[in-house]
Amino acid sequence: MKYCKEYWDDVRLVAGSIPGIDKLYKKKVLITGATGMLCSPVVDIISLLNREKDAGIELVLAGRNEQRCSDRFRGALEDGNYKFIKYDANSAEKLDVTADYIIHGASNADNRRFLKEPVETLLSNIIGLKALLDLAAENKGSRLLFVSSSEVYGNRERFSYDAGGEIAEDEYGYVDILSSRSCYPSGKRAAESLCASYIDEYSVDAVIVRPGYIYGPTINPTDSRASAAFTLDAAAGRDIIMKSKGEQLRSYCYMLDCASALLSVLLNGECGEAYNISNKDSIVTIHDVAECLAKAGGVKVVFEIPTDEEKKSFNPMKNSVLDAAKLENLGWKAYFGLDEGIVRTLRFL
Repeated sequence: MKYCKEYWDDVRLVAGSIPGIDKLYKKKVLITGATGMLCSPVVDIISLLNREKDAGIELVLAGRNEQRCSDRFRGALEDGNYKFIKYDANSAEKLDVTADYIIHGASNADNRRFLKEPVETLLSNIIGLKALLDLAAENKGSRLLFVSSSEVYGNRERFSYDAGGEIAEDEYGYVDILSSRSCYPSGKRAAESLCASYIDEYSVDAVIVRPGYIYGPTINPTDSRASAAFTLDAAAGRDIIMKSKGEQLRSYCYMLDCASALLSVLLNGECGEAYNISNKDSIVTIHDVAECLAKAGGVKVVFEIPTDEEKKSFNPMKNSVLDAAKLENLGWKAYFGLDEGIVRTLRFL
């Protein structure tokens, strides 16, 4: 992603709207998955607060590759503006660090990798989180935010969006636990239960977010998820290839709006509660997203029959429309509708 004045204007807009953002000032924040799609804009927001508000927020970025971290934030963070520590979500190794706030966003969310690495995908959601919950248990007074997924809801075929089928945080459907594709939703479900268990047994202060479909210029170039592949094709001037009719309804949210939601829940969410992340003005089908990207990128949408292997990676949920009222009640709001977000995505890429 290319940093530019227009991008920082957008970061400034969302940073100024986060309720209670001054609670972060002069605190230490540990972030895993810091270079990923969801958490890298959180780092951008904090870097702007430090530059323009003299917030004095101490950043600790945890990951496997320090060079990747340095490359990702060149133009936002200088050497010495943050500390890097080694962290692998598949390792139970104890972290030698303290923090006032912990954001755990490290996770494999790539559909094709689910098929190649289902064991690692499932275990990383549990093992990686346990190391951070242990850290929170030792550091009394700290707070942990776990980034879960809308896939925990499973398939709810009896609901349709037209019938008012927005999914609230206490409504769950069916997940086929004997399918290896379920390594991701099952891992996220187990991780949420692990949070609840640490809250009850060790008095850990933890909150959970369940993002819908997040898009934006912070995508990984190797991400094989449909919206990511569509985005990369449109940005490169290639026709968008769809492997299905794309009739499934999804809750989409631009990555900067998602980042402000993460921080809103971190600072204001109730311990033990989960919060959906969804922009009510961006509830559309997968096909709608493809067409919007094609129009913005000046390309066409082309349909291809998927292979049997590709079909195995598809998300089985037919309706992923999330009710974000609980999040909005914290004072959060989205600023970027789908058209605005897609134009910005292609511009900043």
